[in-house]
Amino acid sequence: MIMHTQYQQPCHNLGMERSTRQNTAIREAIAAAGRPLSPVEVLDEARRHVAALGLATVYRNLKSLVDEGAIQVVTLPGEVPRYEIAHRGHHHHFRCDACQKVFDVHQCPGDLAGLAPAGFTVDRHEITLYGRCSACQPPASGRKKTASGGRGAGSHEHSH
Repeated sequence: MIMHTQYQQPCHNLGMERSTRQNTAIREAIAAAGRPLSPVEVLDEARRHVAALGLATVYRNLKSLVDEGAIQVVTLPGEVPRYEIAHRGHHHHFRCDACQKVFDVHQCPGDLAGLAPAGFTVDRHEITLYGRCSACQPPASGRKKTASGGRGAGSHEHSH
């Protein structure tokens, strides 16, 4: 009987990452956040459990977690990638212009095929809303409502 040496090697040599305190802290930070986190946000949250954690370790673990399908990358134009738990179903994102945090938006306008040029086929879509999160809103007494939604007369911002 011939035994293959690959079965006698430790798990970390076969490409399987052993669970470490750092890896566990990073997984838990992303899961507990309930929103996509940047690597620095992951580091800040995970350090609550593993104080000596470094950014290079966070990046290594994020790559490993993406490779194994546990988390997924959220990419916004011109932004650092953020990470969230994988397999959460179709959803969109909101980015706060004040604090730069990204939040999940679970509502979807649905079929957007009508927006595509004639003869084109829409296979998927991503929508990112931009504005201010509830924590970054000015106090209610300091807000001035205008007909254009608070931006002042004649100014209307609409960008894609």
